[in-house]
Amino acid sequence: MRVVGDLLSAAAIGPGCRLCVALSGGVDSVVLLHALHELRERFGYALSAAHVHHGLSPNADAWLHFCQRLCAALGVSLDAKRVSVTLDHPSGIEASARSARHAALNEVEADWLVFGHHLDDQAETLLFRLLRGAGVRGAAAMVPIEAGAPGRLRPLLTVSRADILAYAQVQRLEWIEDESNLDQAYTRNHLRHAVFPLLERAFPGAAVSLARAAGLFREASDLLDDLAAIDREACGGDTCTLAALQALPEARIRNLLRAQIRAMGAEAPAHARLCEAVRQMMQATGASLHLPLGDVACCVYRGRLWLEHVDGAGVVPVTWNGEASLPWGGGCVRFDSVIGQGLDAGLLDDVVLISRWPGLAMRLGVGRPRRSFKNLCQEAGVPAWLRPRLPVLRVRGEAAWVAEIGVAPEFACPPDAAGVVPVWQR
Repeated sequence: MRVVGDLLSAAAIGPGCRLCVALSGGVDSVVLLHALHELRERFGYALSAAHVHHGLSPNADAWLHFCQRLCAALGVSLDAKRVSVTLDHPSGIEASARSARHAALNEVEADWLVFGHHLDDQAETLLFRLLRGAGVRGAAAMVPIEAGAPGRLRPLLTVSRADILAYAQVQRLEWIEDESNLDQAYTRNHLRHAVFPLLERAFPGAAVSLARAAGLFREASDLLDDLAAIDREACGGDTCTLAALQALPEARIRNLLRAQIRAMGAEAPAHARLCEAVRQMMQATGASLHLPLGDVACCVYRGRLWLEHVDGAGVVPVTWNGEASLPWGGGCVRFDSVIGQGLDAGLLDDVVLISRWPGLAMRLGVGRPRRSFKNLCQEAGVPAWLRPRLPVLRVRGEAAWVAEIGVAPEFACPPDAAGVVPVWQR
């Protein structure tokens, strides 16, 4: 198939690349494997296949044996992966099987996973997502080349199901039929067998038009990503200046937050929840906020705004041995070498970066009383939600520095001496 070779060239596939076909045994993946096998010598890549055994069908073992025989005949290695599917998944068995399948495929040793998704799949995906209220990014559906580790290739995305079937028949290929593909209790099957025939009769070429629309949505999505990058830079990066953010239209703030949430590996929240978060931050004047947005939270404090994982992942004790920085809660604590400021470098031995502990207390000046961690935070205006995440530098069992609060006088650097200034970068 010419389109397969064209996509391989566009993705710069060549000698040394490892391609792995997601092989279900259906006609789409069989045609894809055949085409890639034919092109292997021309491009010089290493070709393998992976089959995910869900165990949901009584024919699952037979499908696996078919894939094994097919790969053996082509001289292609097959990685068979057995997965368990949660039958009472809150999003349904389709979503559960898809999640298990993708998790298994992500473990494959390859540079690129190659899928047999085609034009009709693209049209169905777009319609399915629109009916669920997807935004521009969701309506972009699938992309032919998707970077990652491993990356994803979909060489047949512009080829219709009918053309794939015709190719298979001309090449006298064999494939298996999954009986569940006829069960209209599944949403996608209902779209395929009941809705799309009606659409095609009323609007001939509907699948082609919808797939083309997905491409236009993808262009728009890319432009929104570019706009988010511009706004992120203008507002100060990962930790934004609240005033600069508030100067943007609310739609651009939501776009920026969605982009940052995706960059953190989390799913964007519902539109209504994001609108409410933006409304509150637009009215924030000196107040601190902690707004949950699913897997992440939007934090506003001292004129800055940032996003962080709600579980505070990464806030674990770590020994400091003079490194320039240490990871902390999705960010880091930087240690700047200075003269006459911060902590006395000569006193810094047995140093641990840690969060608060029971009984933690510190004085902020010579002759001043020791104050509990809670009182120190109250006096400094540190909100309750931020306190468990504050990094503390403990030296020989004593608190020497607490982020947002300051340095204990007994560890303060004298004038003209070598000092270290800890800086918490969220």
